[in-house]
Amino acid sequence: LYLSTRRGAWILNRVGDNGMPLDLLFNRAVNCLQTVLPFSVFCGLGESRLNQRFDHGLYNLKPKHRLFSQHPTVNDELPNRILSGTVQVKPNIRRFQGSSVEFDDGSVVEDVDLVVFATGYRFSFPFLASHVVSVSENKVSLYKYVFPPEMDRPTLAIIGLVQPLGAIMPISEMQARWATRVFKGCVKLPSVAAMQKDIQCKKETMAKRYVTSQRHTIQVNYISYMDEIAELLGVQPNIPRMLLTDPRLGLNVMFGPCTPYQYRLRGPGKWAGARQAILTQWERVAQPMQTRPCDEPKPKRSFKWPLILSAAAVGLAAYVHKNNPPAFLQDPTALLDKIKSYLPAQ
Repeated sequence: LYLSTRRGAWILNRVGDNGMPLDLLFNRAVNCLQTVLPFSVFCGLGESRLNQRFDHGLYNLKPKHRLFSQHPTVNDELPNRILSGTVQVKPNIRRFQGSSVEFDDGSVVEDVDLVVFATGYRFSFPFLASHVVSVSENKVSLYKYVFPPEMDRPTLAIIGLVQPLGAIMPISEMQARWATRVFKGCVKLPSVAAMQKDIQCKKETMAKRYVTSQRHTIQVNYISYMDEIAELLGVQPNIPRMLLTDPRLGLNVMFGPCTPYQYRLRGPGKWAGARQAILTQWERVAQPMQTRPCDEPKPKRSFKWPLILSAAAVGLAAYVHKNNPPAFLQDPTALLDKIKSYLPAQ
């Protein structure tokens, strides 16, 4: 099998650290870090982590663009296949000649049985009038990717027309919750001008970050976008307040998976069981794997961290007093004599 790629790609695992699903490791703390750090620094951290699993340059997959400048490829098997020789990475295709394929580097593969064009999708709405929802090169003007901004009344919502790095089902549910509140008149949309401004701002932000491609026209960051819709709906979790009134829940919301339970803690659609569901969600993640009793020996007490912290404290003290060392460092024999006085006599 030959894998032809024009730009290369960054490859993410579905299985993350400690065997956990990758989606569950993208939490609010990581999201905050992404907004605080410079884009190049955050990309560099992620790229270094991916290259620890396998060197993308060695495998001929490393692209010129940064990690978060394109929707990454999620695949656990590809590096194994390349390593075993069952998949060979090739550059872009130059031309076909009968059953042979010539690539941009001049190499030719003969007797090709099948060619699969994984070139993406085009979306359109041929059943709607063009003035309602118009699509050009996979670009569409929708307020928050949901509402056409120029309708007289908000009676149409497009659900699920986004491409997140994460699950699309919770996003679709959040969009549907918002749309039903708008249809009922409980939530009002802003003016046409305000909606158009928001649409234009999103297009400009996307153009700055992503590689120019029809693939990157409806990209959203999972947590940021969920919070954006949740704020309009009135269900965004109030984390500062939770950290003060319910620290255990606040820490789980901040550092745990951003699951839809978080948007059932308050506001329309509030659920009494949301708190308990958040606190016990890791148990449900682990439950499907618990198919065999495994009596592991209890881990022995480790002195690793106390020793590291003690060494750090001694090093800091030595640095602070480097010009005027304490008396016990100037005369270590006095310190030894003092220690001996506490030891039992021989």
